[in-house]
Amino acid sequence: MRSRNPVVLAALVAVVVLASTGCAAAAPSGASPTGAAAGAAPRALPTTGVPDYQLGGGYAPPAGVTVVERDSTERPAAGTYGICYVNGFQTQPGERAAWLSDHPGAVLRTSSGAPVSDPGWPDEVLLDTRTATARATITEVLGRTVARCADRGFDAVEFDNLDSWTRSGGRLTRSGNLALAAALVRVAHDEGLAAAQKNTPQLGTDGQRRAGFDFAVAEECVQYDECAAYTEVYGDRVVDVEYADTLEQDWSDVCAMTDRPRMTILRDRELVPAGSDGYVFEHC
Repeated sequence: MRSRNPVVLAALVAVVVLASTGCAAAAPSGASPTGAAAGAAPRALPTTGVPDYQLGGGYAPPAGVTVVERDSTERPAAGTYGICYVNGFQTQPGERAAWLSDHPGAVLRTSSGAPVSDPGWPDEVLLDTRTATARATITEVLGRTVARCADRGFDAVEFDNLDSWTRSGGRLTRSGNLALAAALVRVAHDEGLAAAQKNTPQLGTDGQRRAGFDFAVAEECVQYDECAAYTEVYGDRVVDVEYADTLEQDWSDVCAMTDRPRMTILRDRELVPAGSDGYVFEHC
């Protein structure tokens, strides 16, 4: 979950702390896949239907919803195509201390040794994608989370913050992030999961060609006129989430667009569960 609106960052951090933890947690012992089988071909992402983005907490999907994304600490929504959220390129707020103590060489640091935080998410520190050794450590740790996604029956995984190099003060590179992305995608495929490119429209075809992503999850591609960057690469395999607090067009006008992703929804910025104050969910 990545906000481009600095006004709401503080509120979003609280949501992420509650909803997205467990970067290094191992899969439950004795668990077996109920959806994607390890080593099997990923289940094809639907190219039509209605998605829902439930990173603020899982709830019964609204009528007609066919694709649901939830945090890796949750379980997929029954009867839907389940996408599992994993923070692939930064630490989760609740996992920062564990990364610093258990995997210090995998955390990006300044020349003085201080961890480099995301400017918009100070509780998240950037993972170091510059060396093969650091990337191998990150892949090993996150591989356990990916395995848990598969064990719980998810069909796909989204690796967030792929664009962390743009917030690293020049320390990280696009090529280093793509190398880590390729490793994480291989892990997902080995677990029988499809893998989503998250945002990062500047990649062009490299997300698919070099990293091997199967589809894309975009935020606000209508608002920022970026949808073609995803649909020209992934066709109808694009999920787009627009946010009610920043969307400038009327929702009816968005639905009338012929060049938007077919699976586009409107959500509240905090992604709160249905029934909570501020909840918004609309689809075309």
